[in-house]
Amino acid sequence: PRSANQIFKTLALLWNSEGRERPDVLTTGAGVPVGDKLNLMTAGPRGPLLVQDVVFTDEMAHFDRERIPERVVHAKGAGAFGYFEVTHDITRYCKAKVFEHVGKTTPIAIRFSTVAGESGSADTVRDPRGFAVKFYTDEGNWDLTGNNTPIFFIRDALLFPSFIHSQKRNPQTHLKDPDMVWDFWSLRPESLHQVSFLFSDRGIPDGHRHMNGYGSHTFKLVNAQGQSVYCKFHYKVLTVCLCVYKICKPVHFTNVWPHKDFPLIPVGRLVLNRNPVNYFAEVEQLAFDPSNMPPGIEPSPDKMLQGRLFSYPDTHRHRLGANYLQLPVNCPYRTHVANYQRDGPMCMFDNQGGAPNYFPNSFSAPDTQPRFIESKCKVSPDVARYNSADDDNVTQVCTFFTEVLNEAERERLCQNMAGHMKGAQLFIQKRAVGFFLSSYEFLALFSLSSLSLQNTVHVYTRGGASAVAAASKM
Repeated sequence: PRSANQIFKTLALLWNSEGRERPDVLTTGAGVPVGDKLNLMTAGPRGPLLVQDVVFTDEMAHFDRERIPERVVHAKGAGAFGYFEVTHDITRYCKAKVFEHVGKTTPIAIRFSTVAGESGSADTVRDPRGFAVKFYTDEGNWDLTGNNTPIFFIRDALLFPSFIHSQKRNPQTHLKDPDMVWDFWSLRPESLHQVSFLFSDRGIPDGHRHMNGYGSHTFKLVNAQGQSVYCKFHYKVLTVCLCVYKICKPVHFTNVWPHKDFPLIPVGRLVLNRNPVNYFAEVEQLAFDPSNMPPGIEPSPDKMLQGRLFSYPDTHRHRLGANYLQLPVNCPYRTHVANYQRDGPMCMFDNQGGAPNYFPNSFSAPDTQPRFIESKCKVSPDVARYNSADDDNVTQVCTFFTEVLNEAERERLCQNMAGHMKGAQLFIQKRAVGFFLSSYEFLALFSLSSLSLQNTVHVYTRGGASAVAAASKM
């Protein structure tokens, strides 16, 4: 019988005889051709391997370093590429070049994700979905990092690490823990609005193709005359895809702007026409920074947005390195980057040559342009730590429950809550039901009724993983 090598050579000849291109020559990472990648270089057929086997060391050393830290949130995701096209003029509100005339197109990258799950977790879990868009504009990248809900669980960025920890795994059992989840939610009344969204039918959208997207935060738009308005961005499925509505002052991250009071203003459409060529290069390394905003788009005083302006680029520097903006998928390739940042691990370009690396200087290096100075805003309150939960946390929840949902949807919401809460300890369940009672009595009573049917005897007899873990540290 013929050997495997003979069979391979025969197949290669057949391949080439059909006029197809020969395969590339296999190389090391340094481009050196490789003659044999199936067998180690050893001293004799059963002897020890040699350090000079660079084919092995090159392959293994790279393999040992393949994995990078996954995102602490939104780890499970999918991406796509396409373009944004302006269909309506909003230059009276915003001077950003991405909106400068009807018909203008801007390349985009988009990433959909779950929030709490790890890489490899299920797509079908009840969880908010991330909806982040990177616009490669003429004035640098604009990253609009939002979700499939217009609101969020908290208003203050200082609470974000604790909120995420409560959604992750118990530090002792390494399991998802309803005690942690409902303990945090029931202690933060501002979370009730998003919790209601999450346990409604909107908490499990029918795939990425059939869900809306929201910039979620309030942003400030500035026009060419320096006039500003606050706005929110919406993506609507199968209609004009990017809309804004404006208001005179910002609103909390946990509240919506009612459409009857603030009608949507159409802006343009998103078209997705390319799947990623390589997941790691174009999705895993795709990094969104809410701080990336071109002239004409600015942050509002939203506390969560203010916190994300620092947190997101900081975590990318941890995951991807100081020069993560030089990666092809993150590079602002439609503009010329000129600054005084130099060196660092994995500097991929010419490091800006011999240009000065200090500012100011006398050698015609990049200079500032006054026309790009941010708009002015007056600030006069006292500096203090203000309670973000001390606000109206119930009116919009009641409106959502009574006016947006129909009777069947309300029942499913309560059943879904009870089905998730039944794993929590009894005192947490009681607090959560009281939490619901503050917004709408029917929500509390129906949830309590569902809990009484779904609770097992363990709820009334066991301490719970969180309590056991905490007691062990006392």
